[in-house]
Amino acid sequence: MALRRATFRLYPWKQVNEKLCYHRKLHKDLYNAAVSNRITAYKKFGQSVSYFEQQNCLPDFKEVWTEYKLVNSQALQATLKRVDVAFSRFFKGLGGYPKFKSIRHYSGWTYPSFTGWKVHSTGDNGYLELAKIGQIQMRGKARLWGHPKALDIVNRNGKWYASIVLEVDNTLLKNSRPSEGGTIAIDLGCNDAIAWTNGEDNGLVEAPRFFRKAEKRNKQLGKAKRRKRSPNFKKKIKASRRWKKIQKLVSKLYRKIANQRQNFVHQETTRIISGNSTVVTEKLEVKNILAKAKKGKRKKQKAGLNKSILDVGMGMIKQSLKAKLADIDGLFVEVPTRIVKPSQTCPKCGYQEKKELSQRTHICNNCGYTQQRDIASAEVMLLWHSNNLQGLGTSLLGVDDCSSTSNTGKRKQAGTMKQLSQKKRQKSALTELDVETSSSTK
Repeated sequence: MALRRATFRLYPWKQVNEKLCYHRKLHKDLYNAAVSNRITAYKKFGQSVSYFEQQNCLPDFKEVWTEYKLVNSQALQATLKRVDVAFSRFFKGLGGYPKFKSIRHYSGWTYPSFTGWKVHSTGDNGYLELAKIGQIQMRGKARLWGHPKALDIVNRNGKWYASIVLEVDNTLLKNSRPSEGGTIAIDLGCNDAIAWTNGEDNGLVEAPRFFRKAEKRNKQLGKAKRRKRSPNFKKKIKASRRWKKIQKLVSKLYRKIANQRQNFVHQETTRIISGNSTVVTEKLEVKNILAKAKKGKRKKQKAGLNKSILDVGMGMIKQSLKAKLADIDGLFVEVPTRIVKPSQTCPKCGYQEKKELSQRTHICNNCGYTQQRDIASAEVMLLWHSNNLQGLGTSLLGVDDCSSTSNTGKRKQAGTMKQLSQKKRQKSALTELDVETSSSTK
């Protein structure tokens, strides 16, 4: 059995919407109280409070704060668990110190098991029933449906959503994505989002540039928002109604761009998986690629390149391919970029030559092979996977299936700066000796 998520849009009535907002506020207050309890216990008494101690205090907490008796007990435990996860991430160095959250930064709450709620649906629309809250109409369609296990109630941009965790049968999951079992190599870029080849055919998928197309509208809204009174929490200045109105339009625009990009990624990755069970691509560290340029080194150009990379959604494409290949027991292979250098290697003869980013056509100076640059890069990766790449003698035996930078060979010792300087002195002394001997023989 596998776990999958299905998200539905909720349409609550006015009274139910007020109850949802009230429960959201209660969970937010409990979160802040748990954070305050841990901070106070450590500062005043030098003791650390665990999740189980706070969980055992919930019955006494409800006797004092009687409004929490209306809330599902396991949902309250899930909120305390969220606090525990935040502190554990901080102690492991994975996140910042947990802070108190306002209602605008607390999206919702969780039902960790199938208690306190019921879903009346088979994956196509339906309605949700929450204890102490009521019935809520929901709209949406899940690709697969199974046994509901957990539920997240989320408020995003003033709209309510239900994210349901489903337990799905593995056979049903595998049959839901029919694949022909082929092999394809893809290269991700900015001008063309995806360049692909399977050895016989090749093609390009143009980058949609959703953010670039909406950039003009974004600048207009930003200019309008700067003319309104913005909030300042340190000076206790509230935002004006006009500023809030513009901010809603900005959020709506960004939400539309994100939905368009997500839809594009799902459509293209589904098309790739439908005909192939093995996908080969190069190892891309998107986080390192998006590093800012140093002072005086084409900062504006690098900022524009970073914006284009984010607009394509390279990381989203790779993650989506990995998840969908896992459903059909497929193989996701990443080519070692530093060794193979796909964009600088000729797929016919293996000759390597550096190219500028502006050079979009691959023309080999060794064998004369001409091809579109990104397609040539995909051909190199496909040949490397099949162990037919000329010149490099690559093999899959020395490289992991999903790794690109792993190198099993031993690294040569370069030596210290002192040793290098001694070597240079020896070489200079030898050259001087050669000069003296040659002059003496004349």
